[in-house]
Amino acid sequence: MVRIRLNNIELIKKIRLLDKPYLAVADLEKIIGLQRKSLYVILNRLVKSGVLERLAKNIYVLFTESRDLAKIAGELYFPSYLSFEQALSHYGILPQIPYSLTFATPRPSKKLVLGDLEVEYSHLKKELFFGYVMEKGKYIAEKEKALLDELYMVSLGKRSINLSELDLKDIDRTKLDQYVQRFPARIKLLLDSAKSYLGTTPVTLEGKERIKWPRHEIFKENVV
Repeated sequence: MVRIRLNNIELIKKIRLLDKPYLAVADLEKIIGLQRKSLYVILNRLVKSGVLERLAKNIYVLFTESRDLAKIAGELYFPSYLSFEQALSHYGILPQIPYSLTFATPRPSKKLVLGDLEVEYSHLKKELFFGYVMEKGKYIAEKEKALLDELYMVSLGKRSINLSELDLKDIDRTKLDQYVQRFPARIKLLLDSAKSYLGTTPVTLEGKERIKWPRHEIFKENVV
């Protein structure tokens, strides 16, 4: 149960005026007006009383606000956008739900724990940092770009994926061919393998039986 003292009400009002998905210590330092040593004592009290929730070191969220961890993670390490397994799962391409939030960034790779989730930022060269859109306050890769980002990491030996498990019925082949021109040639073989599944949805977990769209024709094929 959140215990709110009368002197906390004005503090809560000031925090909400910031209109931020998270609060950094620097934000709270300006609002509360205390030196860091004294400020941390107050912050610990606010966390214990339930007014604030500590998501990570020096990162907090007000108890009245929603915990949009993906949005917070995107702002904490900017620029970045959701991609790889997280984006593929979001679009229904990958059947599994990832245990972590996966971002692409031109900055150095990094991992952190935010709330109860692991966040993984994977480095992409600046020339590969494109093909993303804003969706509900978060930057996320387009379907085709998320697939290419994943294949690129697989080609580097930094990720693994079973192509036969992917639902690729909605992938735009034209956009895929356009975007891949900006990637190194090493992903061509992987992409060629992925293209054999374009326009299809796996029916079985092994991916050997698939539905082919738009004719809904069921066919079987051997997966190498």
